[in-house]
Amino acid sequence: MYKLLIRPLLFLFPPEQAHKIVLGALKVARYIPGCRFLIRLMFRRRSKLLEKELFGIKFPNPVGLAAGLDKNGEYYNDLANLGFGFMEIGSLTPLPQDGNPTPRLWRLPKDRALINRMGINNRGVRSALQTLKQEHPKIIIGANISKNTDTPNEEAGKDYARSIALLYDFVDFFVLNVSCPNVRDLDRLQGDNMLQQVLDSVKEVIRYNETARPVLLKVSPDMSRDQLDVIIHLALINGLDGIVATNTTRSRSNLVTAEKTVTAIGEGGLSGAPLFEKSLETVRYIHAKSNGLLPIIASGGIMTPDQASRMMDAGASLIEVYTGFIYEGPAFAKRIVKHLKKRMKK
Repeated sequence: MYKLLIRPLLFLFPPEQAHKIVLGALKVARYIPGCRFLIRLMFRRRSKLLEKELFGIKFPNPVGLAAGLDKNGEYYNDLANLGFGFMEIGSLTPLPQDGNPTPRLWRLPKDRALINRMGINNRGVRSALQTLKQEHPKIIIGANISKNTDTPNEEAGKDYARSIALLYDFVDFFVLNVSCPNVRDLDRLQGDNMLQQVLDSVKEVIRYNETARPVLLKVSPDMSRDQLDVIIHLALINGLDGIVATNTTRSRSNLVTAEKTVTAIGEGGLSGAPLFEKSLETVRYIHAKSNGLLPIIASGGIMTPDQASRMMDAGASLIEVYTGFIYEGPAFAKRIVKHLKKRMKK
């Protein structure tokens, strides 16, 4: 029904508008008696086989929703009804920011992909914090955080530390976004000196809290092996809890969509099917290079349940979807869970 009717209708609207329509529908469902119960009944599947303890957190299943869909932390309990074992909100910055000018999001249906240059538009950490205080999450929440665009890279550590300090008691883990290709020079934070400054600021906040919160680093799929080696080394010596691999890519190779169409769109991070092999190889490399010491959340181009399995086989402990969810619909998490459960039984 989704692919035959709902998706074609949604794809008649500009992507950002369609995004608002879907989230608006989820919000309306809150006020229809029994609707959220029916949604849970349709899409949530529990299985002891798929439960996993990681970072000291018990995940009901390994399928998560990546950052970007619930940018401001407003719909996490609605999205929890769709069968996800966990999700990320954000990216969040200390201060609100508008992001880049519109249009800033495009579909490439022939490639089952998206290109975005949103620029981390969000209402700021305090807006999300207010919601988290009022509505207790019914799902494991990771806060994906970044610096404000106007903050110089030399001062970035303060932004990450401020966000962690505010959110510390209200989320389950943190993901440091230092790799978004749509914020000027943000990916330069992946260099050893600047990244170490960020990690030092983050560790300073954590050491003053009684309960440890896991901190993971989200990396770019466009890094060289030498750059990845630096990231892995810093993650291990600084006691990071894991890696999220990967963010979107600047690459436009091997696309089916006409070159002139892609060129007209211009800059932005590409997600979806063309990213999968690149992300898979990054997961495999990090797992091997770290001797399995760094837990990995695989995120990037997972469009089928079988691809989710391949990520797990490559060394991922958990997986996240985003563009696959857009193209495959609300039952996507359930389908992956069903596939993984069947695979484990075998």
